[in-house]
Amino acid sequence: MNELAITVIGRDRPGIVADVAEVLARLGANLTDSTMTRLRGHFAMTLICVGPAAADVEAALAPLAAEGRLVTTVRAVTPDGAAAPTGEPYVMSVHGADRLGIVAAMTRVLADAGGNVTDLSTRLAGALYVVVAEVELPPGSADELAGRLSRAAAELGVEVSLRPADPDLL
Repeated sequence: MNELAITVIGRDRPGIVADVAEVLARLGANLTDSTMTRLRGHFAMTLICVGPAAADVEAALAPLAAEGRLVTTVRAVTPDGAAAPTGEPYVMSVHGADRLGIVAAMTRVLADAGGNVTDLSTRLAGALYVVVAEVELPPGSADELAGRLSRAAAELGVEVSLRPADPDLL
């Protein structure tokens, strides 16, 4: 069996998830991980599944991409196995007036401290910009990192919080 990464992007409409899931089920592809969201009227999904060859999945998804309705990509990936988390789980929240570079600056601080972003979402609501990121931090680094994040946030004119993640909610 092949492990595949599949992306699907297009104008949002009812039935995209069902259409893609049905194609994969007919092929015998087992969906193991996924993330799906609607972004300003567009739908985006990334899936990891185990199943037939990438070319077979591409061919089966082709009718969904007809007439430019959806853009799909399929590529084989190397299975990583079940990797244990390498750090401590935290949630970083940032909010403030929208401006260029918020995500770049805040994630750079995390990366420079050895933190790994495992999930990130952003929303623009009027002039308010909100970032919520699940991160893994090196053990014992949270207090120092919180100070570095606060300094970066102050330079951007935004607010930041860093709190331990509740593993039951992730």
